[in-house]
Amino acid sequence: MLHLPFIYVRPSPLGGRGVFTAQDIAAGTIVELAPVIVLSSQDRAVIHATGLHDYYFLWDVDGAAIALGYGSLYNHASEGNLDFEMDYDYDQIRFVAARNVAAGDELLINYVAGGGETLWF
Repeated sequence: MLHLPFIYVRPSPLGGRGVFTAQDIAAGTIVELAPVIVLSSQDRAVIHATGLHDYYFLWDVDGAAIALGYGSLYNHASEGNLDFEMDYDYDQIRFVAARNVAAGDELLINYVAGGGETLWF
């Protein structure tokens, strides 16, 4: 697992907890390489009915993944300041700054799947 040493978790004005940065982050910077626990479609159906429902990512065709590190704590924004991509070869999610992020800002990703208009979870 790799993440910038100056990102941290605290209560978020969006609700619950969020991930924030104590220093500026330049666009294109890898913020985190979060290893994942890969789950089958059957496991996904089970966790979908639990408190983990809001913390998993869709993985491959119909599976799920729980991101370790800060990966499952990034909150949603339609104009997120982080992009993410699945790295199936290494079972991890790569989070990259989509634009310059100022110190003190919350790090946000867009969870809308497939370019749709609603959140998948």
